[in-house]
Amino acid sequence: MDKKIRNAAIASVVIAVLLILATVFVVNGVKSGSFSQQQVSAPQKESATEPTSEENGKSFLNDPAFLDEYQPFAGEEREESENKLSLLVSSVERDLRVMIIDENGFAVEGEKFYVTVDGIGDYKDLDGDGYIYIGGIKPGSYYVSLKETGDYVMPEPVKVSVKDKIEFAKLEDISYLIKTEDEIDAELEDTAKHEVDADDTEYTDAWDEQQGAVLGIDVSKWNRNIDWEKVKESGVRFVIIRCGYRGSKTGALVEDPYFRQNIKGATDAGLKVGIYFFTQAITPAEAVEEASMALKLVEGYELDYPIFIDTEGSGGRADSLDTETRTAVCEAFCETVEQAGYEAGVYASRNWYYNKVDDDALSDYIIWVAEYRKEPLYTGKYDMWQYTSSGQVDGIEGRVDLNLSYINR
Repeated sequence: MDKKIRNAAIASVVIAVLLILATVFVVNGVKSGSFSQQQVSAPQKESATEPTSEENGKSFLNDPAFLDEYQPFAGEEREESENKLSLLVSSVERDLRVMIIDENGFAVEGEKFYVTVDGIGDYKDLDGDGYIYIGGIKPGSYYVSLKETGDYVMPEPVKVSVKDKIEFAKLEDISYLIKTEDEIDAELEDTAKHEVDADDTEYTDAWDEQQGAVLGIDVSKWNRNIDWEKVKESGVRFVIIRCGYRGSKTGALVEDPYFRQNIKGATDAGLKVGIYFFTQAITPAEAVEEASMALKLVEGYELDYPIFIDTEGSGGRADSLDTETRTAVCEAFCETVEQAGYEAGVYASRNWYYNKVDDDALSDYIIWVAEYRKEPLYTGKYDMWQYTSSGQVDGIEGRVDLNLSYINR
């Protein structure tokens, strides 16, 4: 009997607990509206109150705090800006030099753009380097425009005056044409042949027997890293540094990879400094480009010696020039340098002065002659003499060119 009463009591408690739980569930279900029948019967209501997955992806747009820092269309505006182009157009003599520039100030490479010269025709950037040269243009004013290409934002047409005669003025846009050796094949382009008149009397030591002369050196990338303090301590008083060259094959304008560190190091050491440019210009207009490049590269530095044009053989594009044209190239370079307020000079060997240029026509400039013997046989006027390429100077590994200067600096 007692056992039956106990079992009945346990059952009653269990039933009471289940009834309480059921009551709680029903109450909470009503409050939350989470019955399954509501989910089925009112899907429209769910869509109205709960955003879909697509709307969830854009829900931040309705958050004012987020919009304070986020501009949803900034990317699109930036893309348009990045595709905006500019045209730089200039003329030296009966020609046009057209450069297609991006918004960062660089020539656009990899696109074969077309430009239209009003009244003349269309011209293509065949090598895709962002530069188009057009020769043989009659003097006058022209509009130059860029044809629609891809997704680029085209610039407005540019009006330019084509000059009848060459003006020996620095080209302000020359920096867009200057390349580094990483952009060209230096083995094919940097091919100067150092062919100088010499005999067995060549003197290779630092000269101390020439009264009134000052000892100097000239250097380029071939001399590699230089300890300029040691050079100064060795007795060297000046240095002529190669700033660049025009490629023997393609005619590209290339900066000497050691120029910047050389001019800074030599200047910091207290040496007097000049520079030279190895020419491969085949027209006076190209010589103006070369001089403009040299002038651009020396910005910010004080020069004590001239800016020289180095004319010698290379097995390249300028070797076949006649005497008149080569002389005109040297004159154009020097005139452009002088118009910019610098002193100009010409470097060549004795044979080159006698047979490849008109040395009388160049005598108003500083003349630097290369001839490797104890006494030069050159009978023309000269201001500097490169007397050996086999010199030894503390601070420079290997051979170096030695020079004597007779000009007062």
